[in-house]
Amino acid sequence: MSKTVKKALFILIFSEFLVCLGISIVIPVMPFLRNELNLSGFDMGVMNALFAFAQFIASPIIGRISDQIGRKPIILLGLFLFTVSEYLFAITNQLLVFDVSRIIGGISAAMIVPTEMALAADITTKKYRARAIGWLSAAFSGGLILGPGLGGLLANIDYKLPFWFAGTLGIISMIAMYFMLPKELEQQNLAEYEVDVQDNLEQHDNMMQILGKSGIILFVLILVSSFGLQGFESIYSLFVNQVHHFSLNNIALVLTLNGALSLFLQVAMFDWLVSKFGEKNIIKYCFLFSLIGTIWILVAQSKVGVILATLLVFEAFDLIRPAITTILTKISPHNQGVINGLNMSLTSVGNVIGPLVAGALLDLHPSYPYMIVAVFLAVSFLITFMLKFPRETNEKTVRP
Repeated sequence: MSKTVKKALFILIFSEFLVCLGISIVIPVMPFLRNELNLSGFDMGVMNALFAFAQFIASPIIGRISDQIGRKPIILLGLFLFTVSEYLFAITNQLLVFDVSRIIGGISAAMIVPTEMALAADITTKKYRARAIGWLSAAFSGGLILGPGLGGLLANIDYKLPFWFAGTLGIISMIAMYFMLPKELEQQNLAEYEVDVQDNLEQHDNMMQILGKSGIILFVLILVSSFGLQGFESIYSLFVNQVHHFSLNNIALVLTLNGALSLFLQVAMFDWLVSKFGEKNIIKYCFLFSLIGTIWILVAQSKVGVILATLLVFEAFDLIRPAITTILTKISPHNQGVINGLNMSLTSVGNVIGPLVAGALLDLHPSYPYMIVAVFLAVSFLITFMLKFPRETNEKTVRP
């Protein structure tokens, strides 16, 4: 791996960390925002669904554009919109403006997350790709380590302060991306696009041929599982606050522990797990563990039991995402913007439905959302048995 590639990965990791820190800062504030403004569970679900719907609409379009004009302009615009979204959330107490803020935030996420993954796939070989994807995923977890605790501290001063802080992190990340991402790397990627343009156009026209049967099943898996994953995550803080009387500090502690464990798994263990078991087995058994954890959290009688079940589910989720992304980068080395955009778009379909259904069910009974989540996780686990990959696609990661 060259120094230029290492520098680019560092900037991507730094940007991912700051943005995810900004996102996680506001997580423990949400149930108290709901109580402060007398919002229903369905209102909170709509906010999350609008975020996901904006991702769904924007992701495939942005993916194609980033393949043509380069990744950096898209990421910079996404960081700017992220800042606007957080500041807008901070200055209002109107539900309509909250919803507009979430739409802008969804567009920004569609610009940042898949485009950074696409750039990482562009500049790394298969030999290093699982490691690079693992590092980016670890940056996400790293943000979760500090975010909830920091958000809890800031919210004790003013419950809107975390949103101001998150927007400022977006500005810092945007400045770092603009000045520090190597220009020669961006020019190289654009040149490669021009050389491969005809092949790329042909690939756009026949996604089934490019991805193969298992690739299509994998996208179906993303679609089906995203409902379960988002259904669990979107109402978690509301669920534990309502059912188990978790305080803001309790929620912050759980998410901080999750971030620490996720960071360890994705930085120190993910590359080894891929080489030892392969992405398919990681996905399969992580769905099984998340199913067990979801059922456990429904029957847990103590806060300790809830925390252990939560960590089991979240760690499984945090390994599923980079494993799926790594497989997708191996299936088709071209048009990573389109592939990652489609990944984000299909995920967003489930993310639109998940928060709406979970929020509405939460208003009926606090256990109903996780019962439905368990069903979808079970379906996802069964679908993994249909995945079959050629040897060269599911090859084990080679360590340098």
